[in-house]
Amino acid sequence: MNNPSDQRIIYSVSRLNRAAKLLLAEHFEVVWVEGEISNLAAPSSGHLYFTLKDADAQVRCALFRPQARYLCFRPENGMHVLARAQVSLYEPRGDYQLVVESLEPIGDGALQRAFEALKKKLATEGLFDQAHKLPIPRLPRCIGIITSPSGAAVRDILSVLKRRFAAIPVLIFPVPVQGGEAKFEIVKAMQTAERQGLCDVLILARGGGSLEDLWAFNEEMVARAVYACGIPIVSGIGHEIDFTIADFVADLRAPTPSAAAEAVSPDGAAWLARLQRLEARLQQRVVAKLSQQRATLNLCEKRLLRQHPAKRIQGQAQRLDEMELRLRRVMLNRMRQQRQRLEHGSAGLRQFNPRRQLDVLHQHLAHLAQRCQAATVSGLAMRQQALARLSHALQTISPLATLSRGYAIAFRQQDHHVLRSYRDIGPGERMETRLGTGIIISTVEETRDA
Repeated sequence: MNNPSDQRIIYSVSRLNRAAKLLLAEHFEVVWVEGEISNLAAPSSGHLYFTLKDADAQVRCALFRPQARYLCFRPENGMHVLARAQVSLYEPRGDYQLVVESLEPIGDGALQRAFEALKKKLATEGLFDQAHKLPIPRLPRCIGIITSPSGAAVRDILSVLKRRFAAIPVLIFPVPVQGGEAKFEIVKAMQTAERQGLCDVLILARGGGSLEDLWAFNEEMVARAVYACGIPIVSGIGHEIDFTIADFVADLRAPTPSAAAEAVSPDGAAWLARLQRLEARLQQRVVAKLSQQRATLNLCEKRLLRQHPAKRIQGQAQRLDEMELRLRRVMLNRMRQQRQRLEHGSAGLRQFNPRRQLDVLHQHLAHLAQRCQAATVSGLAMRQQALARLSHALQTISPLATLSRGYAIAFRQQDHHVLRSYRDIGPGERMETRLGTGIIISTVEETRDA
């Protein structure tokens, strides 16, 4: 019979795997694991599944898509890497695995692969295209140098610039060319040079070294800063066999810092020889021009001797006298014609003198005035006689004359109605009686038939 105190804890498979997963997560927070990639699988989901192994063991790994997007290289089988991961367990199969958060290649081989990956990426974007490269000025006004102020590269560059064309000013932008901060300082120096606008061309340089030593010039941010810079950039990084990403993006790649200095500076001796040739050609042309002008002057002197200005002046004076005489004759003829026309016009004017017509018109006007005055007097007399006759006739038929003979006109005062019968007014009404002189106002006492 079973002992009651013997209690068994029974797990399902899923519960056991879940508990094991939690136990691993609590014990291992984040671990760094170094190993070689094998069994790499890259499904269409974008996740990466592979195995990390060394000489004695191996562990399954999963790198999910959100983290895989930030890889700066392409993982391949056989690649030695360093993984930052969380220890976990894949519950459906009970497989112990690492969930990788980041992945880094290890060694020069890894750097070379990262170099090739970035080179391919930037080439695809067109940063290396020749169409985007700026021309290097033949005679720059100022040369900028971005490099370490204490390295051999800056001494070599300055020596070459002084030998080739010492008159060109040089501006040094000191930066570290190795280490974690180098890329930031290099980008800042290019931006400063562009903002100041003093330099026509920039030299980006450092001495030789390993791939790791030159890695600051393989950084993506440096490459993009070189591409975006508005000043032409000549790269002189390392030795002839050394190539960096900055070399591919630069407007011109020189194999060494000294070669970069030669590329941006004109050959002073060649320029001096050219100036001497130009000076000789100029002297030849000046001498030829002077000879030509001297020959022209001699020809003019000979022509002047053959035809002295005094003779030309005499000829012109004689011609002037002739023209003066012609002008006088023309003016005299013109004046004679005008005088004849004036005399002819005066005779016609005298013949048709308006004074005579004015005298005749004045006499006619006086006669008309007399007739008008006589007609006016006669008309007034006739109208006065007609007015007297009309006045007498009017006086004869005027009602005032009738009234003056003792007659009267009666009106009803209320409406001035002329009374023609006793029936037109009643007792108590007022009436007006108009006499020959004056008006009588009275009140009717009684009305009756006569």
